[in-house]
Formats: sequence, structure tokens, C-alpha cells
Amino acid sequence: MNKYILLLFGALVLFASPVFSKSNAISSDQHEVANNNSENVSGELIAMNTLQDEGGVSAGEEEAGHDADHGHHAEPAIWSIIPFVLLLLLIATGPLFFEHFWHKNYPIVAIALGALVVIYYIFFLHDLHHPIHALAEYVSFIALISSLFIASGGILIKIDKEGKPMVNFILLVFGALIANIIGTTGASMLLIRPFIRLNENRVKPYHIVFFIFMVSNVGGCLTPIGDPPLFLGFLKGVEFFWTVEHVWMHWIVGIGLLGLIFVFIDRRNKADYDGPDSQIQYSGKITMKGARNILWLAVVIGSVFLDPNKLGWLPGIIQLDNGEVLFGITDNLTEAQNLGATKFSVVREIIMFTVAILAYKTADKECLKGNEFDFEPVKEVAYIFIGIFATMMPALQLVGTFATNNGSMITVDTLYWATGALSGVLDNAPTYLNFLAAGMGKAGLDIGIPADVQSYMTGDGTSWELLAISVASVFFGAMTYIGNAPNFMVKSIAEQTGIKMPAFVSYVVKYSVPILLPVLAIVWLIFFVLLR
Repeated sequence: MNKYILLLFGALVLFASPVFSKSNAISSDQHEVANNNSENVSGELIAMNTLQDEGGVSAGEEEAGHDADHGHHAEPAIWSIIPFVLLLLLIATGPLFFEHFWHKNYPIVAIALGALVVIYYIFFLHDLHHPIHALAEYVSFIALISSLFIASGGILIKIDKEGKPMVNFILLVFGALIANIIGTTGASMLLIRPFIRLNENRVKPYHIVFFIFMVSNVGGCLTPIGDPPLFLGFLKGVEFFWTVEHVWMHWIVGIGLLGLIFVFIDRRNKADYDGPDSQIQYSGKITMKGARNILWLAVVIGSVFLDPNKLGWLPGIIQLDNGEVLFGITDNLTEAQNLGATKFSVVREIIMFTVAILAYKTADKECLKGNEFDFEPVKEVAYIFIGIFATMMPALQLVGTFATNNGSMITVDTLYWATGALSGVLDNAPTYLNFLAAGMGKAGLDIGIPADVQSYMTGDGTSWELLAISVASVFFGAMTYIGNAPNFMVKSIAEQTGIKMPAFVSYVVKYSVPILLPVLAIVWLIFFVLLR
């Protein structure tokens, strides 16, 4: 375990190395520029380094494809997606064909493949922006995931009911609703263990798969808190209540169809609910223990909104348009400095990591024991996704470039299916931003300007495009285990309890294609063809 922690730390150092790599190479002229810029912000912004080579340009935090304007960075070669494809293949085949090797060495494999891509970007493309951006996104991602996982692990929910199909259906719908309040990750971590206990004597892989479909993904499409892609859209300028106003019918149809299919399948499960000789009497009560961790969960959800892009008084790491990196307050930037500056959150992540530590230290030990809590699921996500975030950089950049250069192909239909298809195999948050930037670029709008995002949101034709991107990025995140972070964690928790979950390919072939894909096609047909 310790060697893997050191390995992860080494990967983060490699990711972060561009920030400090030129500290000894700054010329006296650059020092003078840094000093002058520092004076312009009254000494409250601290010059840290020069990050980019001549011609480098930065963009807004988490901007599509990490840049709405790809022309300022060297284009990665098509072969550079090989590490990403290889990692996906290993995730799919490793547990099936070389299980012992994979479970022992997946951290090394994921980090090594990621390191190859980072080295390629830094030393061959001379592109420091994308690795730094990927690192910032990864730190934000793992801070949220780990804090929600640990905080919810100290909350013990007991449902004293018989795990019948309608009871399961109600729990799944409840999870889909609260996913919009505490996020799909929070809802998944809070309810997956009670859901498994509820079906203790008859639980099958399909129970977990439908949980992933409904709670971990589709359910979270109503608010920006629900799913990361929508939250990134909110940060860019999409109104908070726009999603619930425009997507509620899609939510009803998606959750309704999946729920009906689940009940049909669950009724065919003839396994005894409580064993053949059971005389259990149920009280029908639902109890919850671990109030302290509920407060920690609330702190995490509240801290999500602490973003320097929205709150100018909040300190953060700021990458200026000229490549210089500062630490300070956005409000102290001059107008020239603020133009094109990238603002990376720091305070939010510090709060989340602090909550993760305190939530575990102060948790009720009985709750942790009752939930069979350990760190294996979040550890697996941390290692796998650092490889994914690193290796998917060229794939995202190439997709964004293709979309930008082929504006005539960007329609509501292509945005729905292209955003959806890639959200299943890439992380759905950056995929959302890539296609949002492409759609806005076609309309002559800039994703980095909130007023342009507002115009795109309210335009007669463009609002449909935003709707297609929003629905597809959330719904299609359930197509694979890596489409959305909770998927992998739910799978890992289920496997810890002894449930034999389908492998990567089996999940797609047995469940996603025959069950989820037709539902997604029906949603498209109803809302983007018949009602448009």
C-alpha cells in the first residue's frame, strides 16, 4: 500500500513538474516582467513561474478541450491516443484474462501510461498548458470523490423492509432525486450499501447495474450539483435552474423507462427474499445513524460552489494569458491580466481534503463497521483515473479540433450522439465542455465569456444544442464503468460484498447496449426529433 501511495505521489510530481520546470531558466527580462506584474496587483498576487513557451495561450478553467482555441498549441499526433486506448483495453480485459497481475499492478500500469503522454506533451509538443490543466482537473475530481466517499461511509442507513421489486424501485427513484441535491457520487455512496443489504439474499449483478444507470448517472441531470458536466456548464455561465426547467421531462422518461425495465427483470428473479425458512417480521422502519457525517457531507456540497471563476474575492492559482502563474485574488487582476486568465481553485480542494480526514477520524466506528468501510474503492478510482486524465488529453484535443474544423457537421442530432458516445468512454465532464465549445464556436461565440454562454443558452436553435449536450453527457455516462466516477466506485463496493460484477466488456454488451441504449434512443426520438 505504501509503495502505491509513493507511486501516486510521484505521478502528481510529474504532472506538476511543468509549474516549476522553468524556474531556473527565467531570464532577467522575464524576472522584470514578473516583478512589474506583481506590482500591478498591489503585491497581493505572487509570481510563481513562467509556464509556457513563446506563443502559448491559456483559457478558462476546465475549458472545453482544455482550450477553445487549439491553434496556439501543437496538435498531438493521432498515434498519441494509443496509451489511452491501451489503458481502456487493459481495464476491460485485465480482470478477465490476467486477474492476479492486473489487481496487483494496475496502479503502475495506469500511472506509467499516463506518464508517457505527459512526457510527450512537455518535451515533444512543448505544451505545458494541457498537463497543468489535466492535473488541476484531477485534483478537483479526486478531492470531491474522496470527500464524498469518506463522509458518506460514516452514515449508516438501515431499511427494515423486504427487498421486493417495488421497494427497490422506490429506493432507486429516491436515489435519482437526491442525486440532484448531493450529487450522483454522494447519492451513490450513501445508498449503494443499504440497497445491497435490502436485497441480501437475492442480489444479482443487474441490481447494481440499474443502480449505476439510475442513481449514479441519469438521476443527476436536473441540477448543476447533480453531475460534473452540468456543474462545469454552470461555472461557464449556464443558469442554475436552466437544467431543471428544460430537462425534467427527459428525467421522467429516462428514469421511468429504466425503472419499468428494472421492475420487469426483478419480478422474474425467483430467489427467496429471506431464505426458504425465514420467519422474519419487518417493522417497515428506516433508520439512519451518523449525524456528524451528514454535516461533513453538507460542508462538501457547500464547498463545491467556492470557485474563483465565480467568486472574485476567493484566492486561487491564476495562469495569465502570457503564461505567468500567480497565486492570489482574481479581483486584484488588472483588466489586461484578467483577459484569458485561467483560475484554478485551491480553497475548495483544501476544504474537501480536510473534510475527508476529519470525517473519517470523527466517524462513528459502528457506522464504519456496519458499512464494511475501507479505502479500496476510492484507491482504485484514484489510480485508474490519474491514468485516464493523463492519457485522454490527446483524444480530447483531437476531438475538439475535429468538431471546431467541421462546423457544418455540428447539429442537434450529431451533438447528442457524439457527446453521448464519447461520454461513455471518456470522462463525461471534459467531453461536455469540448462539444459546448464546438457548438458555440460554430455560432461565433466564446465559451470563456459568460455573456456568450447566456446567448447560446437562450438562442432559438442553440438552446436545443445545449440541451442535447447536457442530456447526452449525463445519460451516456452510464454506458461504461469509466463514463462517470461513481460507476467504478459502486462496482468496487459491490465486488467487496461478494457480488460478481460483469467485466468492462460484459457490462457494455449485456446491459448497456440491449437495455440502456434503446432508452437513450427513445429519449432522442421523443425530445430531439418529434418534439423539436
